[in-house]
Amino acid sequence: MKKYFLLLLLMPLVVGAQEDLLDELAEHQDTTYVVKAAFKGLKIVNFESTKIADKNDLYFIVSHRFGSVKNGIDDFFGLDNAVTRLQFVYSMGHGFQIGISRSSFQQTYEASLKYRLVQQRSQGFPFTIVGFYQLSINTFLDENIKPDISFSDRLTNTIQVLASRKFSEKFSLQLMPTFFHENYVFYEPQEKSQFALGFGGRYKLGKRWSINADYGVHLNRADGSPYNNPLSIGVDLETGGHVFQMHFSNAQPMHEAGYLGQATGDWGDGDIYFGFNLSRVF
Repeated sequence: MKKYFLLLLLMPLVVGAQEDLLDELAEHQDTTYVVKAAFKGLKIVNFESTKIADKNDLYFIVSHRFGSVKNGIDDFFGLDNAVTRLQFVYSMGHGFQIGISRSSFQQTYEASLKYRLVQQRSQGFPFTIVGFYQLSINTFLDENIKPDISFSDRLTNTIQVLASRKFSEKFSLQLMPTFFHENYVFYEPQEKSQFALGFGGRYKLGKRWSINADYGVHLNRADGSPYNNPLSIGVDLETGGHVFQMHFSNAQPMHEAGYLGQATGDWGDGDIYFGFNLSRVF
C-alpha cells in the first residue's frame, strides 16, 4: 500500500519531467522546409522561371506571338503576322529537365538544359538558384543573306543563372544574369558575345490568377542598334493540367537570344505584340 501511495506522489514529478523534455526537444527540432512554387509556369513571360518540371512529367508548350498591334485593323491587330513556337520539356527528376523546340521566327530549332542547384528554405538559404543553357540553330540564314554561310554561323549559345525568392504566398521576384554568343549578328557593329541582366516577378491575384512581368537590360548593345530591351507583362491562369499565360511584349521572338538581342517593338510607340503560352502536362 505504501508503494502505491509513493507512486501517486511521484507521478506529477515524472509527468512534469517528461513534458519538460518534450518541450526541449521541440525547441531543437528542425522546422525548416523547402519553399516551392515561386512561379507556376516554366516561364515568367519570356524569361525562364526557376520552376522545374516534376520527375517524369512531359510538358507540351504552344507559344504564339502575333504581329504588332500598332497597324490596327490592316493586319487584324497582328493576327495576320503570327510567330509560333512548339516545345517539349521532359524532367528526369533530381531538379533536371531537358527541352527541344522549333520556332517559326527565323525557322529556329532549340535544345535546352535546366538544372536546379539549390532551393530556397524557410529558415535556410534564401533563394532558389537554377542554371539554364540553350543552343539554337537559325535555319533562316542562307546564301542570299550570307554568301559564305557555314553551319557554325547558324548557332547561338545562351547561358543563364536564374535566382528567385518567394517573399510570400503572393509575391515572388527573380534575377537572371545572362550571356549569349551569336555566331552571326544581323546588326554588324554588334559584338557577337553579349551580356544581359533580366528582372522578373509574379504577384498572385487570386487562387488561380497571377500577374507576371519580366524585363531584360542588354549590357553591351552596339550604338545605333535597331533593337530594344524586352519588356513583357502578362497574366497567368491555372486550369488543372495546364497553365495559360496571356501577355503583351515588345519582343516577337520567343527564344532567349531572340527576345534579348532582336526585340524591335517599342512600348512608347504602341509597337507591341500580343501572345500566349499554353502548357499541357502529361
